[in-house]
Amino acid sequence: MATARRLSRFWPSPWSLGAVLIAAIVVGPILAVVWIALFPSDNIWPHLISTTLPRYMKNTGILMSLTGTLAAVVGTGTAWMVCRYDFVGRRWLEWLLLLPLAIPAYMGAYALVDFLEYAGPVQTALRELFGWSSARDYWFPQIRSMGAAVLVLGAALYPYVYLLARAAFREQSGSAEEVAQSLGAGALGRFFRVGLPLARPAIAAGVAIVMMETVNDFGAVDYFAVQTLTTGIFSVWLQSGNAGGAAQIACVVLVLVILLVSLEKSSRRRMQFFNLSSRHRPVPRRRLRGLAGLVAMLLCALPFLFGFVLPSGVLLSHALDSAARWNDPALIAAMGNTLMVGGIAAVVTVAGGIFLVYGVRLSGRRIPRLLLPVTTIGYAAPGAVLGIGILIPLAGLDHVLADFVEGVTGWDIGLLLTGSAFALVLAYCVRFFAIAQGAADAAMGRVSPNLALAARSLGRTQGQVLGAVYYPLIRASIASALLLVFVDCVKELPATLLLRPFNFDTLATRVHEQASLENIAGAAPPALLVILVGLCAVGLLARANR
Repeated sequence: MATARRLSRFWPSPWSLGAVLIAAIVVGPILAVVWIALFPSDNIWPHLISTTLPRYMKNTGILMSLTGTLAAVVGTGTAWMVCRYDFVGRRWLEWLLLLPLAIPAYMGAYALVDFLEYAGPVQTALRELFGWSSARDYWFPQIRSMGAAVLVLGAALYPYVYLLARAAFREQSGSAEEVAQSLGAGALGRFFRVGLPLARPAIAAGVAIVMMETVNDFGAVDYFAVQTLTTGIFSVWLQSGNAGGAAQIACVVLVLVILLVSLEKSSRRRMQFFNLSSRHRPVPRRRLRGLAGLVAMLLCALPFLFGFVLPSGVLLSHALDSAARWNDPALIAAMGNTLMVGGIAAVVTVAGGIFLVYGVRLSGRRIPRLLLPVTTIGYAAPGAVLGIGILIPLAGLDHVLADFVEGVTGWDIGLLLTGSAFALVLAYCVRFFAIAQGAADAAMGRVSPNLALAARSLGRTQGQVLGAVYYPLIRASIASALLLVFVDCVKELPATLLLRPFNFDTLATRVHEQASLENIAGAAPPALLVILVGLCAVGLLARANR
């Protein structure tokens, strides 16, 4: 017994080894991208710097800055109004403002172009109203442009800022508002001098998320013909056939994402405020009547109308034009593929997150504890970056495995890893592992360690403690994590485009394929199915943030 105890101090348990292995799998693709960029077979870095990279970086910087600003203004403004004022429709709008999260930005881009293009209902109505016969008779803004991309991305992503800002405004004390009001501060003064500074860390966190999602976007910017770092990865890799150059651009994206994460954490660290009063009293809402109430309602309704009603309405109108599109075998196959890879990825990701968190808690060693926060980097890394870090190493491993089996058995097994959905499932697991890990860590943190110790004293093994003690208490959190990971898998486009097997479509890739062919009617049914899945996640999010 004493010998076993001494060995356990030096030899890690299977739980610790498993936790380290899972962390290595999650972090591996990021390290692979860095390795491929540092040691490319054909170094085109000087050519990129002198030609396309400055344009990619400029467009990405402009897009991030404008989208972040728009999301900050809309998200913060609407959150302030629903938290500080009471007007007609406020209770409904408080939750309706979350619905644009259900619509991926690329679907909003397809719907906006269809709505505003020359043959769309807006320009058609203008020509009939004023008697214009062609586009030469009038001026209309350029639809496929940087400005349109900013509007679509801002409308799709502002709920991240709104959700965090609303929570921050709710937690503020009414005492501070009363003091500011007694000193003569008006409504704007209280907002800029009290409410906004106290909510700044939450707003900064939301804006950082918006900017990271903007960097990750491919479908919307590609449809609007805006060349960003993400589109550059696709161009250099798929069109020029240079994986090393694509990895080098991917490293630029990674540096950009790491800077955003660092700035967000730094802003939270420097801007911490505490409620010193023992009796917290929420800020009472002020009733708005007449014209003021109408203006507040319209300002809050506008983001919901533009971010959800417009795109879903356009897609629904096309989907209802022909019921035969819903019976398309390609659509049914894409739905089956989506359910399969999304379901497998969700189960594997959540199981891995639980195993990692539980293994780190059992280990108590320094290395597993240090690896725990590192595994969240996959969520910040764009899907195109993960595609490079997964496909190239797996392709090499695939060929080695196939040659070995053929040499031993004489049987050509083909490409098992990259020729199947394995690479796609792995990308989903790495990309959304942070969701599962965060949910498992938070849920297990709420379970008293005394319960586990009591079970161990009764002779239960560590695995039995996880199944008999932890699982019943964290079951609801696990279900939520499964749903959230599944929804994100359904909406993911860049990684799916890069890693899907030949002739393997998901709902997201089918939407992109049909929209790229200017067939919005064919893209509408799969787009609506994606939106319905997204609404489930939004409903869960709204329930958790009551």
